[in-house]
Amino acid sequence: MPRINSQAIQRPIARFCGTLTKTMALGLALGLSSSLAWAAAPSTIADKSEQRKLYDQAQKALSASRYSEYRNLVASLEHYSLKPYLEYRYIRRRLSRVSPVEVQQFLEQYPESYLAEKLERVWLEKLSERRQWQSVQDFYNPDNTSAELTCYYLRARLINGDTSAFADVDELWNINKSQHKACDPLFAAWQKAGYLTDDIAWQRFEKTLKARHRSLARYISRQMSPALQPLANLYYQVDRNPKLLLNMSRFSDQSDRMQALILHGLERLSLRDAETAIDLWHRYDAQQLFDDQARRDTQGYIAVRLLRQGHTQQAQALLASTPSLNTQSVTESLLRDALRNQDWDGVLRWVETLPDTAKQSERWQYWRARALVQTDPQEHAKQARELYQTVANTRSFYGFLAADILGLEYQLLDRPLEVSEPLHQQVSQKPGVLRARELLIIGDNLNARREWYHITQQMTEPEVVAAGKLAESWGWHRNGIQAMIQIRYWDDLGIRFPLAYREHVQSTAKDTALEPHLLFAIARQESAFTPDARSSAGALGLMQLLPSTAKQTASRSGMQVSNHDLLNPQTNIALGGRYLNQLMGEFNDNRILAAAAYNAGPNRVKQWLNQEESARLPYDVWIETIPYRETRGYVQNVLAYSVIYGYRLGDKRPFIRDQEAAHSL
Repeated sequence: MPRINSQAIQRPIARFCGTLTKTMALGLALGLSSSLAWAAAPSTIADKSEQRKLYDQAQKALSASRYSEYRNLVASLEHYSLKPYLEYRYIRRRLSRVSPVEVQQFLEQYPESYLAEKLERVWLEKLSERRQWQSVQDFYNPDNTSAELTCYYLRARLINGDTSAFADVDELWNINKSQHKACDPLFAAWQKAGYLTDDIAWQRFEKTLKARHRSLARYISRQMSPALQPLANLYYQVDRNPKLLLNMSRFSDQSDRMQALILHGLERLSLRDAETAIDLWHRYDAQQLFDDQARRDTQGYIAVRLLRQGHTQQAQALLASTPSLNTQSVTESLLRDALRNQDWDGVLRWVETLPDTAKQSERWQYWRARALVQTDPQEHAKQARELYQTVANTRSFYGFLAADILGLEYQLLDRPLEVSEPLHQQVSQKPGVLRARELLIIGDNLNARREWYHITQQMTEPEVVAAGKLAESWGWHRNGIQAMIQIRYWDDLGIRFPLAYREHVQSTAKDTALEPHLLFAIARQESAFTPDARSSAGALGLMQLLPSTAKQTASRSGMQVSNHDLLNPQTNIALGGRYLNQLMGEFNDNRILAAAAYNAGPNRVKQWLNQEESARLPYDVWIETIPYRETRGYVQNVLAYSVIYGYRLGDKRPFIRDQEAAHSL
């Protein structure tokens, strides 16, 4: 974890202020003793409601720049856990004129805190803005940095005469995206000094083009020598139109760069036309002496695209000619293709080519058992049963499938972790935990999450467990779940699968005739019970509803909702449940299809269903061959979580209902 570099902090202060006066030194000492007193203060030293009121007033005073009023208010909050947030904001609002001593006092008073590390970065930016380059160089902390701050630091070294800083610029410049504008002067000086070579420019050109930052790649190509620019332009054209590779005479040059261009173009072509790509591959492979690893990478890439575009025979022929291409991802694509075609001999054949770790996974042991039964149930009955038995001993999607086949009870190992009272008290009184708790109470969820993440990254495993138990007791369910993930402990089902918002879930289940197990499972999968969750696609709340979907669902029920309403757990669960109920109706009460539609949309799921009776698949095969990896995992998790929530509710239900198992898809 980043640490406050107190020695580095003191050096620029000395340069700013000269030798510290006794008054300043006394101020620093008082700051440290204040920190100790604050940390040791009892959590209930005053009425928290009064402290929160004063905190709110101090925030408003700061917003209005009423600093005298602010100072009077903050003096009354000596032992309030969020006092650092006021002090940090007070410094930030006056950053252009704040003294280095005041910054030092804050950093010393709240060492290794989230806010101290944030202020350390902000202060370095301000020093750079002031062009106080010696202080930038002295203050820089490599354990608490960013690309922007590293650029400031290297620039400071150059300005102070240390040209060895040029050696560290290559790594900053040679990435697949644009760097912060603060790096521009450093890059300009590095380039002017002759450090930007054609080799470095070509490397970055390729990286940016593969990352689909095409305009940046175009810009970088103009930094190359005139002799290299035509090849970069050709590379750029092939990226846009890979069918240019059909004119092989344009690509006959035998060089590493031309070969990289050809291979990139073949991969781009295979995204839309893998058949043409594999044909061209054979022709170029005869023309060029490609590097062995590059050959395998390109062949493997084309093989996967052949499979995804339905060209199974070509893919198998390619893999047969080059056994080294059988990577796990390629082999798993072949396995799913064999499953889709119900080629059980093929399933057995490809499972055997998997790496040992993958072969022993629950997934592929289950499918090996299924294939053995399908190929010769009498001969392979014992072997298949042993495989099923092994898988059924796990608490997983495949474990529950295997248990159903064998008629066994589901294995739901539940071993809650215990936390001693002294450890509980120790963790609960950590300043970062106190701050996170108080931020959560006043509704500052973003800073609460930041504080929590910061403090838990510094904890030992037992402390993380105690913190997870605390979070769960506060109703901060996601953080309890995350604690178990952080220490990789999977058997505390009470923490990992909380009965969160139970009243709302039960009410919605009653209104819609849905099983509460399914509602809990969806909310657990979608947001881990985070009421204010927001996805990159714009989905909101516990059940991750898109506003458009929520409004349509609400309209059917005669309701009107705003985006803000969707952050209310009761409203979100009610609308999410109604939408899920609508999908259940649309897909004949089939939870498999409804869950897939909740994730990928009903229209897409309908496209995945096989219309011809002869092409329809058993439900487990259909799930395993869902084209979208995310949706495949989503459906598996939701179904498995439903079983676990049945256990938690004391209401056992079958993993797969009879009507779901009987319905081919």
